[in-house]
Amino acid sequence: MEPSTSCPAAAPLVKRPFHVLVGVTGSVAALKLPLLVSRLLDIPGLEVAVVTTERAKHFYSPQDIPVTLYSDADEWETCVIRAWDCRKPLLFCPAMNTVMWEHPITAQQVGQLKAFGYVEIPCVAKKLVCGDQGLGAMAEVGTIVDKVKEVLFWHGDSQES
Repeated sequence: MEPSTSCPAAAPLVKRPFHVLVGVTGSVAALKLPLLVSRLLDIPGLEVAVVTTERAKHFYSPQDIPVTLYSDADEWETCVIRAWDCRKPLLFCPAMNTVMWEHPITAQQVGQLKAFGYVEIPCVAKKLVCGDQGLGAMAEVGTIVDKVKEVLFWHGDSQES
């Protein structure tokens, strides 16, 4: 018996696109969102959506984001993370002023996220918009995109095996 075109086993395997959900909050780092989304869209096979708080929109124009943009007046990104499938990668990029970064609660919270298996893209030291000099600035867009590519490559290989 010859396989028919409707037989799933005979159909060629099609790689499903990767979906990236970018979360952005009311931090000055949100200024980098249009560039980050643009650079992510350059990655073949990647679909991007953004979840944003209303306060984050103060730092960028929603018209500059060429993907689906989900927003709400509430800080509901924590709900998205709590509903996250822990078998899928979650990357986070801390961004805050130096005093906040150096507070012991921040270390505990970052440690907890890492304990869940989430991947930190560490903040960097520089002169911040608030005038602080030190750690707290969000990683550069190129660093974030490179890490996304690395995780997608690793995750793609594990899906095929």
